[in-house]
Amino acid sequence: MKGWPGEPQMAYDELMARDAAAAAEGAPITQVIFDFGNVLLYWDPEAVMIPRYSQRLVDGFLDNDISSFYDANDLMDAGASLEEGVAYVREHKGEPWASMMRYYVDNFRDSLTGVVTGARVLIDDLHAAGIGVWGLSNWQQDLYQIADRDCDLLGMLDGKVVSGQVRMRKPNRDIYEYALHSFGIRSRDSVFIDDKAMNIVGANQAGIRGIRFRNPRKLRACLIAAGVPIPPVRD
Repeated sequence: MKGWPGEPQMAYDELMARDAAAAAEGAPITQVIFDFGNVLLYWDPEAVMIPRYSQRLVDGFLDNDISSFYDANDLMDAGASLEEGVAYVREHKGEPWASMMRYYVDNFRDSLTGVVTGARVLIDDLHAAGIGVWGLSNWQQDLYQIADRDCDLLGMLDGKVVSGQVRMRKPNRDIYEYALHSFGIRSRDSVFIDDKAMNIVGANQAGIRGIRFRNPRKLRACLIAAGVPIPPVRD
């Protein structure tokens, strides 16, 4: 199975206010919290592997049932070291997957293929509207340093919480509550944007409305419909 296991069904680019977040439905949004991977920065692990491995091996590596790649990423996102991530794959799946995991983390920079379309302008527009702009991402702490060094977009955020640094991980409620406290903001004033449905579910359980991201135009329209005063897409 390619991709993170356990993803629930959820629409894209629609405001979700379920569970504890239902109490915030209709409240003004004054704080926007972004995930990083495939929301602000394109992350493509296949791009790392192509120069050294056949498509058959790449497809196997990105199938969690075959390689435990996503399980190892979850472990590292929660605070494990790169060496522990590689060891996890070796223990659970053996070779060639452990060697491929080692190659992946050693060449992680190549998985970051650019700024997500529209992300920079959206952050600028939110700042201009007086909206707080924050980051909350699952990321292994050493790999995150590569992104932080190479991408100035992350420096545009008012504050960031990175899972590997705090040893908590989405979709668990504790990291959302930690982020709110760290940023000094309230759940009812906030919306969280992530490409993974499971993380929107987690945000809702922590009282934060959420949007599962796919399309930059639709995301902008969704925020405007929720009352965020940013410029619309011209027609």
